[in-house]
Amino acid sequence: MAQIKVYGIKEHLKPLQGELSSVIHGCVVDAFQYPVGKRFHRFIHLEQEDFLFSEDRSDKYTIIEISIFEGRSVESKKKLITLLFERISSELYIEPNDIEITIFETPKHNWGIRGLPGDELQLNYKVNV
Repeated sequence: MAQIKVYGIKEHLKPLQGELSSVIHGCVVDAFQYPVGKRFHRFIHLEQEDFLFSEDRSDKYTIIEISIFEGRSVESKKKLITLLFERISSELYIEPNDIEITIFETPKHNWGIRGLPGDELQLNYKVNV
């Protein structure tokens, strides 16, 4: 499972939301061997006065939080982070300095999905990649 939240200033995030979702999803698919048809993204559009950040960031500053089942290797998580920086920068022209990524891992039994605890689900993909 991968649940993704993206935070940014509304005027900058909203116009590229669809493209950013596609880039993020492609990175998750490639790094985690994740099913193409599973996409769970939420975009949080903030007013400039509600999104405070360091002066060395621009108005394109974007935070990406990724919640996943535990079990992915360090290498696959680093691959995801690397792909996100590369593709967001090259395809959407947001500099790496304006992107922050956090991966939160929790045990499957801490998730509730489709009426079941996550560790009781029958998944059609591998988590241990």
